[in-house]
Amino acid sequence: MMLPRWSRAIANLSRAGLQSNLKYGNDCSNVVLHRSYAKVAAVDSVQKGFPNQPSINLNKMFWSKPCSLALAADSPLRVEEPKYEGIKHAIFKLLLFYSKQSQSIRGANVVYKRIISQVEKPLIYEVFNLEKTFKTTFSLLVLHMWLCLRRLKQEGKEGVELGQHLYEIYNHDVEMRVSKAGVNLLLHRWMKDLEKIFYGNIVAYDSAILPEAKQNELSNVIWRNIFSDDGSLPPNDAASQTVQAMARYARREVSCLSLTDKEAMFSGNFTFTSLETEKNSKGR
Repeated sequence: MMLPRWSRAIANLSRAGLQSNLKYGNDCSNVVLHRSYAKVAAVDSVQKGFPNQPSINLNKMFWSKPCSLALAADSPLRVEEPKYEGIKHAIFKLLLFYSKQSQSIRGANVVYKRIISQVEKPLIYEVFNLEKTFKTTFSLLVLHMWLCLRRLKQEGKEGVELGQHLYEIYNHDVEMRVSKAGVNLLLHRWMKDLEKIFYGNIVAYDSAILPEAKQNELSNVIWRNIFSDDGSLPPNDAASQTVQAMARYARREVSCLSLTDKEAMFSGNFTFTSLETEKNSKGR
């Protein structure tokens, strides 16, 4: 269960006196790990950094037909493997640059950059009415890690191995960010709590996406993991609309990634669904 572990993590930070200093990434706001969705929803658009923005009709979003997320061959966002010739090629070959493991690690790095790019977009916080805090950013990061790990697992042993590299990159990144924020004495305990939260969320998402899962199970899991403080109270009507929209987003990304070919997944040459496009869509 995620929420008690968040409480322990908060206690660790409180003892370290770093709750007001810890940041996730270069531009993330101060940590607010224990703030209810109701309070977040009450923050006006100016405070959230989105002044004079038209209201978003969540009921019209994430209904479009799933499609492959692979980048086109001529996309400027593609990352291609470097091609060396002659003596350079021979040297890099001796250095195992072209080994399956090296290629897998490079691919995992690109995949992680795609995840970070989606999670750090201001629009994802605007669309889902979230305040950008350590908890919300971390929770969205875990959600997108799950989406990618689930898809990679479908490719068998190779996919599982790339997924392991992806997790190691993610874990190192989170540790470095927490460490740079000043958490040193309690770093091991803090990372251990985050690891438990990560695996708890992954298991919950996997269970919620099963065919035999209850109709609202994914929405309930997303509510507990991303929006709620303690999960004891169900979301009100406004919050429920937002949670259901994120559940549709997650389900659609699952379908889109399943349609994305192996080469695109292993090289990282894909992007998540454009929130800007969905925001301007006309719905069903």
